[in-house]
Amino acid sequence: MTLLFWFAVYAVILSAALARAGYRSGAMAAESNPCERPARILIVGATGGTGRQLVEQGLARGYAVTALARNPSALQIDHPQLTVIQGDVLDYGSVETAMRGQQAVVCALGHKRFFYPTRILSAGTSNILRAMEAQQVPRLICETSLGIGDSAGRMGLYYTLFTLPVILPFYFWDKTRQERAIAASRVDWVIIRPGALKNAAKQGGLRHGCGVGNFLSTVSISRADVADFMLEQLESNTYLGTAPGVSW
Repeated sequence: MTLLFWFAVYAVILSAALARAGYRSGAMAAESNPCERPARILIVGATGGTGRQLVEQGLARGYAVTALARNPSALQIDHPQLTVIQGDVLDYGSVETAMRGQQAVVCALGHKRFFYPTRILSAGTSNILRAMEAQQVPRLICETSLGIGDSAGRMGLYYTLFTLPVILPFYFWDKTRQERAIAASRVDWVIIRPGALKNAAKQGGLRHGCGVGNFLSTVSISRADVADFMLEQLESNTYLGTAPGVSW
């Protein structure tokens, strides 16, 4: 019982630290006017679950898509409007090369190095932001997660008391650095915080904005729906400069 008590204390302290360290949106933007639609977009993290959906849906929406991938053959998508560039988000040179000629960036960067300290997300995003400013690319849409900043605890008790403190503490701590880097940048940005990600078909009818999530039960959403919502932010100023949650 003593061990369980101290583990619970650790989990609560971690949740409080993620709340303090992540970006805090405050009031969501009220402006809902559309913005100019970009023609060319760069997708980072294109071979991941959300990233692949971003590529497929971005092409279906008529964008000229450039995908940055360490292993281009893993994408396995062939389309006349798709350009795949081999590169590593931790290598600034390859990021800037992919950034040339783009009008917006959609980032679904992730990894599976969960059990030791990492800066892959924050360092990679810093390279993205630096390249955006160098190439004058104005807008970034980036996926992080519920459970950070003013959404801390909103992944539900299972995540708050087990998944985050046991499996994902380093991963989520790096997400807080990622969010702060974006918020401190000079680009136009939207941070998207989804619930638990599922490999399911797009359903629509999403809950989004401030207060999404649940302190008790786990909220979820398909990667397809997350990608759809992220791409919508390329043509809308509704959530500009904020970090809305999104879930079913």
